[in-house]
Amino acid sequence: LSLTNIGLYIIIGVLITLILSFISTNYNKLVSNNWSIAQESIYVTIHNIVTNQINAIKGQIYFPFIYTLFVFILINNLIGLVPYSFASTGHFALTFALSFTIVLGATILGFQKHGLNFFSLLVPGGCPLSLLPLLVMVEFISYLARCVSLGLRLGANITAGHMLLSILSGFVYNIMSSGLAFFIMGLIPLLFIIAF
Repeated sequence: LSLTNIGLYIIIGVLITLILSFISTNYNKLVSNNWSIAQESIYVTIHNIVTNQINAIKGQIYFPFIYTLFVFILINNLIGLVPYSFASTGHFALTFALSFTIVLGATILGFQKHGLNFFSLLVPGGCPLSLLPLLVMVEFISYLARCVSLGLRLGANITAGHMLLSILSGFVYNIMSSGLAFFIMGLIPLLFIIAF
């Protein structure tokens, strides 16, 4: 079993996450450093989102997982922006694995919490009894399509962003290698690519 690009960059992402977490602990000092302020702002933002969407009390159970997932995806996306690196979140195997396990976990939690009443999710409100079997099948297919949708969106967005940066960088290189005047004019799109 050999180490592939995606495995290597996931390990690098985990190491960077651990190093940043260690740096931002601030060694119990009273005055925060920039790293701890950045981590606290991310923490508070995700905490507010989770408690507003789920519940102030029940959301606390799911917050560590959601925060870890957010930081994992964020760090791996930022690693993908480094030139000549590999974006592990642009690999569909990782994004589909994440989406399938998250939807499966949410389904298991739904069964644990609601029992067989969880199937009421598949029944649209106010539908006629004659259309119920058809609508349950449609709702079931749309529920399963979430897995594909979540994985496809993350992977496709990262891949499309990298392709766009590659194309624009190639254009800038061709402009800048055409002569001195074009080299100076090519600095403007190069600065645009770097800035945005």
